[in-house]
Amino acid sequence: MKTSARNKLSGKVTAINKGAVHDEIELEIGGSVNIVATITSDSTQRLGLAVGKEAIALIKASSVIVGVPEPDMLLSARNQIAGTVSGIKIGAVNAEVVIGLKQGGEIVAIITNDSVASLGLVEGGAAVAIFKASSVLLATRA
Repeated sequence: MKTSARNKLSGKVTAINKGAVHDEIELEIGGSVNIVATITSDSTQRLGLAVGKEAIALIKASSVIVGVPEPDMLLSARNQIAGTVSGIKIGAVNAEVVIGLKQGGEIVAIITNDSVASLGLVEGGAAVAIFKASSVLLATRA
């Protein structure tokens, strides 16, 4: 499958919380790390999602917020995945930040150059990839 989404994380469905219009899908991507996606109930059925089924989470790099670990910080975003900055590519206005995940794989974010500086991001430094459940698209193989 080819997509323009920079972030493609494979895993298995661990839980489905049904709603009247939307369902909340939990996908384990490895190392006991879960991603939560909110999708329509119709999509849950159309994709044939069930506990144990393999799925792919797609997240646009522009939907990922980067933070630095802070123990007392509380956020409403369901997905907060800690890792280490493995790459920073500075552009004219924005930067591409690659966060290597402890369980393997990576998450890419596009943030402003000012944000890279104000957060003190450096290769090898700790970072957290943050994104809302509604920013996650799910795909399955036919």
